[in-house]
This record gives sequence, structure tokens and C-alpha cells, in this order.
Amino acid sequence: MLILGLDPSLSCTGWGVIRVEGSRLAHVANGEVKTDAGAPIAQRLAQLHQEIAAVIAAYVPGRAAAEEVFANKNPQSTLKLAQARGAVLAACGTAGLEVREHAARAVKKAVVGTGAAEKAQVQAMLKILLPGAAIAGADAADALAVAIADAHLFGNVQGERRFE
Repeated sequence: MLILGLDPSLSCTGWGVIRVEGSRLAHVANGEVKTDAGAPIAQRLAQLHQEIAAVIAAYVPGRAAAEEVFANKNPQSTLKLAQARGAVLAACGTAGLEVREHAARAVKKAVVGTGAAEKAQVQAMLKILLPGAAIAGADAADALAVAIADAHLFGNVQGERRFE
């Protein structure tokens, strides 16, 4: 089964696709969708939707996973994040993909073993878990981590939690 991990953001949405076969993981692809900060918000959201829809069409994942939304200190930042998530999740919904959401701490715990892990620790574990993968950037790394966490939590079985 292929799992699409997503790290939505208005400025740079990361995505990563992994293959899960039993307890084995393999890197398939990853990338980042960067939008122009000077472009109108509607155009940026449309770009996110279109490019994630293209990723879904190209790789045909069995399901998707995204980090749960978190509240920033700045309400405007939270609103922009929510709008970007909406565009990305709508692309998944349009393709008929189930989307599972995971808290950032749960993702870190599933990948590194502790929910308090730093980004550098997560990225180091990605090199071990997905050897040879050329990762497009920090947002793509976060998306791959979300996909791996989903695989650890659910495996390749639809709807049945493996670990908590």
C-alpha cells in the first residue's frame, strides 16, 4: 500500500509517498509545493490543490495522512494554515482518499521514539528508515515522517489501529 504524507502550509506544503509492505517501509517519492507570497490567496490555494491533486494522480496512494492543525500565537498564521490544509485535504477528498490526522508529538514518537524529538532527530531517523532517499527539504521530510507515523500506527490495514 502507498501512503501519502502531507505537511500543509500556505508557503510550502511538503508531501511524501511511502510504500508499506507488512512492517517494511520504502521511499517512493517526495517534494514540496512552494507558493508565491505575493500572489493572491485564492491563487495560492488553487496551486496547492492542483499540485497535490497531480501528486495523487501520479502515485495513486491508498490513503493519506496529515499533521493535526495546531494553533499559532498569531491568529492570522493559524487561519492561513487552516486554509492551506483545506485546499490540500480537498484534493485528497476529491480523489476519494481517506485522510488520517496525527498530532505532531505522535508523529515524532512514532518516528524517533519520543514526542519531544527535535526536527534534526526526525530527519536523522528518516535517513535510517528510508535509506538512499533524496529528501526535497524540511517540509518534505515532515511529510514523510507523517506517512511513516501513519504506517506505524495503522500498518497497511484499513481502519485498524496497531499501536497507540
